[in-house]
Amino acid sequence: MIYINGAASISPQNSLDFNEFVKKMLEYEDDFLKSIKPDCKEYMKPIQARRLSKTVKNGIICSRIAMQQAEIEMPDAVIFGTGLGIVLDTEKFLEKMLKDKEEYLTPTSFIQSTHNTVAAQIAQKIKCHNYNFTYVNRGFSFESALLDAVMHIKEAKKNILIGGGDEMTEHYFHIIKKTGIWKQTPTKNTELLNYKTNGVLCGEAVSFFILSDEKKDETFAELKDIRMFYKPDNVSEIKTQIKDFLTKNNTEYSDIDLIITGHTGDKNNDAVFEAILSENLPETPAVYYKHLCGEFQTANAFAFWLANNIIKHQKYPDFIKLNDKNPEKIETVLIYNHYFNINHSLILLSRP
Repeated sequence: MIYINGAASISPQNSLDFNEFVKKMLEYEDDFLKSIKPDCKEYMKPIQARRLSKTVKNGIICSRIAMQQAEIEMPDAVIFGTGLGIVLDTEKFLEKMLKDKEEYLTPTSFIQSTHNTVAAQIAQKIKCHNYNFTYVNRGFSFESALLDAVMHIKEAKKNILIGGGDEMTEHYFHIIKKTGIWKQTPTKNTELLNYKTNGVLCGEAVSFFILSDEKKDETFAELKDIRMFYKPDNVSEIKTQIKDFLTKNNTEYSDIDLIITGHTGDKNNDAVFEAILSENLPETPAVYYKHLCGEFQTANAFAFWLANNIIKHQKYPDFIKLNDKNPEKIETVLIYNHYFNINHSLILLSRP
């Protein structure tokens, strides 16, 4: 058995407090969604906060909260998944290198630009000398970290600190915008599914969790299984993957109390989700989440945070609903996400 005993997320919503999150959806009309800046005073000194990048600070805060919830002082491993790493510090270093013609370069931005900075800074802060690894597998980055954590638990490790997150910058947004995969004009997140244009609303978030072999009174959920599959040929293959995944876990479509999908507001990408919902899960309550955090390579970490809190609190807000069906209970939750129809993942959670 694998349990999630801590879960924390910093995103464009009030996700540090689930009870505040469900009260109101924060509305934006912008090129991309930006994370809310947390109060760092409780977690680090001001001089340290000024020196660290946004994603590193958010990672330190989320990891600390998750560890406090799980009531542990030292994890047996720190594992992080990120698609892009610390983009802002990478940009700072490159800009300064060009401006100063490769002379007088300070190492700070370069040191903090590496993808493993988040996991390294967390380990340094809590003086953790255990296994420390960062996965950079594009749309599978968080799922790869989650799978690694599962294997550690099965190898008799007790508590694993796992996270996923990415950041968005103005430079990166405008570069990738030229490919057409982002929305070309400022987008209202509250009306994301009403847009008929191609492209997705991008965003950012950082989330951390404690996976453990021990169930506690405050346990969020039980992780049943995870599956990844790459570039399916068609919807029929996706349906086969989902059916096989559920069968492996002795679960029927009718057993799913809630499905969380990765709708992005792009009609081509969302067609896959619509086909699954209408043909295989027509009577199942369904919700989505990318109007809250935007699309990015580790957006599923935010979905994982959402699913854990929904199971623990047995409620979810109206502003994430895809249909008007309401579950009598929320015992089994399926997360299905894909990143531009390339990286597909399934995560099955249940009430502990």
